[in-house]
Amino acid sequence: MAAKDRFHQVVKTSLTKDGWYITHDPLQIKVGGVDMEIDLGAERLLAAERGDEKIAVEVKSFLASASPIYQFHTALGQFINYRAALRREEPDRVLYLAVPDLTYNSFFQLDFPASILQENTVKLLIYDIQLEQIVQWKI
Repeated sequence: MAAKDRFHQVVKTSLTKDGWYITHDPLQIKVGGVDMEIDLGAERLLAAERGDEKIAVEVKSFLASASPIYQFHTALGQFINYRAALRREEPDRVLYLAVPDLTYNSFFQLDFPASILQENTVKLLIYDIQLEQIVQWKI
């Protein structure tokens, strides 16, 4: 089992506060002979006629001790691979990349990261570390 990001529990708590039920911690997927672990799987019951909504969340902490662009490369690569795996194995589950609001409001607003996120259609879950809550969903 891979090590959990520093703010894994913060995101898990934030999702629960937002009405999500954590179904997997981690969400394990096997596709094309490769085993993968996405940090969290969650569901939320919607109106009775619509059923439920399923998501997968890859948590990233973006700690100051490491290069932001290196962490971005890693996060983006994981996101793209996990999204492709989910499309094959669980196409009804939507993948989100969870990032701290401080990182989103600084590094992710720079031209290069912002354009790459848009180009790769990365869905974001932005969380507040201290409040342990979701600040914004970027779809």
